[in-house]
Amino acid sequence: MPYQVSARHQDHACRGWIESNNACERHGKCLCIWNRHLWGYSLNGIPATDYVNSPKVVESLKGIFVVQATIGGLFSAVLSREDRVYTFSWGHEERLGHNTDYADVEPRLLSGPLENVLVAQIAAGNCYLLMLAYQPTGMSVYSVGCGQGGKLGHGNKNSEGVPQLIAHFAGIDARPVSISAGAWHAAVLSSDGRVLPWGWGVQGCLGHGYAEECATLPMAVEISNAVHVSAGQYCTFVMTDNGDVYSFGWKGYYNLGLQDEDEDENQGVLAPKLVASLTGLNKRFVQISPTNAYDWHNRRTGVSHTVALTESGKVYAFGGGGSGQLGLKLAEGKEAMPPLQVDIDLA
Repeated sequence: MPYQVSARHQDHACRGWIESNNACERHGKCLCIWNRHLWGYSLNGIPATDYVNSPKVVESLKGIFVVQATIGGLFSAVLSREDRVYTFSWGHEERLGHNTDYADVEPRLLSGPLENVLVAQIAAGNCYLLMLAYQPTGMSVYSVGCGQGGKLGHGNKNSEGVPQLIAHFAGIDARPVSISAGAWHAAVLSSDGRVLPWGWGVQGCLGHGYAEECATLPMAVEISNAVHVSAGQYCTFVMTDNGDVYSFGWKGYYNLGLQDEDEDENQGVLAPKLVASLTGLNKRFVQISPTNAYDWHNRRTGVSHTVALTESGKVYAFGGGGSGQLGLKLAEGKEAMPPLQVDIDLA
């Protein structure tokens, strides 16, 4: 079950929704990190053995008023109150948007086209970063990092060392209002309620209704009146304005919240499908957060799980829970669970 962060760290601990299990911020005061030293890897790529098992303040960010933190594959990014983006840790060839040596693990401001542009939201996936930025004509989306599978959204599979505008949204008259980065695919919610995913299409996680290896440009799914989208590891969740939740992608281990016992769990759900297990709870959900990380060194601990928040502050969890990630005690022999309430109240 969930445990409260120790009292001596409460002033820096996260009160609200935590995006990852190794970074948080509270009221924008400062950023704290824990888990493995250097985010799990030494500079030469060998798994590190040094663990940070209690929150530590990132000293170099103490003077920055942090309003959002996001965790990607081997790197992190934060957004300041001044709408500036800092990235740090693994930069490799892409340098994560700044021109320092890849051995430099200190937070650095993004350079390039976004250097003097205000950013409203950031979202990190596996070795790439999305940014929702203010423009005179409305909001726009930029991406930087690894382009494998087309997950940067530029119509190719190239990697980018500095943020680049995803120009395709203007061409299809889509005005982005929020972004979500899954491990290998991404999605944008537009002002007219459309959901536009792109990237790797594993097990139908792009929701376009057919099997596809990848999509290098954003393309809308057959769903309307969406108000929230969240991309995870091989899955995507969408909430509509009437409170319904839809999911698509890989459905093993109750990954999508679907309980079709007579169907092959290795068959992906290729188009949005109503999550009846959540609808049946008669709760109005306001946020849903699936796993968007991928542990390629230990796939067993990388089984996907999802957490959902109701408007009354109740938390429900489902999916893989063999390592305690659901905050629920599983029955003996069970590795996954359908949606159940977690003993924590965020009201």
